[in-house]
Amino acid sequence: MKKVYQAVIALALLGALISCGGPQGGPITIEWWQFWTDPAIKPTIEKIVSDYEILNPNVKIKLTDLTWGNGHEKIVVAFSSGTAPDMVELGSDWILEFASTEHLAPLSKDVTADTANFYGWAPGIYNNEIYAFPWILGTRVLYINLALIKQTDLDSNFYPTNWEQLKILCYKIDSLGEDIYGFGSNAAEKHTLYKKFLPFLWAGGGRIISKDGKYAVISSDKGYNALQFYKELSDSCGMIDTQRRLDDAFLAGKIGVIISGDWLLKRIKNEKLNADIMTALIPGPEYPGKSFVGGEYISISSQSKYKTEALKFIKYLTNCESELLFCKANYSANPANKEAAKDKFFNDDLILQTFIKQMSLSSFPPPDPQWVYIEEVIEAMLEDVLFNGKPIPETMYNARNKIQKLIDENK
Repeated sequence: MKKVYQAVIALALLGALISCGGPQGGPITIEWWQFWTDPAIKPTIEKIVSDYEILNPNVKIKLTDLTWGNGHEKIVVAFSSGTAPDMVELGSDWILEFASTEHLAPLSKDVTADTANFYGWAPGIYNNEIYAFPWILGTRVLYINLALIKQTDLDSNFYPTNWEQLKILCYKIDSLGEDIYGFGSNAAEKHTLYKKFLPFLWAGGGRIISKDGKYAVISSDKGYNALQFYKELSDSCGMIDTQRRLDDAFLAGKIGVIISGDWLLKRIKNEKLNADIMTALIPGPEYPGKSFVGGEYISISSQSKYKTEALKFIKYLTNCESELLFCKANYSANPANKEAAKDKFFNDDLILQTFIKQMSLSSFPPPDPQWVYIEEVIEAMLEDVLFNGKPIPETMYNARNKIQKLIDENK
């Protein structure tokens, strides 16, 4: 009996040790795939991880970097092959794709109490269940080169609030010389081109998918008018290039107006550039219109053995202090954490305030599990119209049919 008793005690102690960590009582390892590889921000990510590990010595966070060029494909392969990480950063328009295939762990019962404290839950919800925690949001605004405006006969404080005024501004600047362009028009750049057209579509009252999610409606008269206006700007006074090169040309004083994000503010700050610029809300046909809003979200794999521990780290990553640390290092304008958004860092900066105001006039892409493929259809449509000389009505109608097919396949 004594030997049996000793064996029971030994097993109990072993169980206690294992419950405090991984094998033999060591720390568990949570693998996190994320996209922030920029040398300016990666150390901040690593600091947040390190601080968390100090507070939680039974946990190690293993970081794996992804790129926006091939990250989606790697995530697809990992989920389909059963090799997904515990946690994965997802773009807002990818979440439903993986939630609908049960690759993401449902979070509602553990995060319901947090919902009132964060912006941007909508992209993370599928069939009334939360599958992703909002982290950092982002929108785009107009950047206007004031030095170029001053060379025209327009008032130096000219602020375009509608499409006609935007057209006037771009045309006036474009007329300044052969090497000066009024508008920066995005080239065929993956995950980028469609984000510049959708603000015009939405501002003009157009939609991609009907409100009930059953029908593709992009080829409406409102969609046609929006694409016709965007094409007119691109053809008549636009420099067509990648986002990075458009940002370069804008900062070099070669473009009057571009649509860009807060990454450009970070660049101006980090490179200590003396930029004579103004930010403005993206205009609509008559009044300030809409912009594209997306964001970075954190999900937990349904395959993870450490869901509880992963969620605990997510809540640390998205708390006020961590998000402020991230936003200050990255000069990001839109934290998902509402308490962080109230910080004087944002309220004391007029340019950041433009982003905060634009966020309230912005829309997420329609919630559809096939969105990543719908996005490809829209970008192909834009490439054909803007760069290949295809007619707008026929090309939009063909895109509408392809989107409808994707919707039907998901029923």
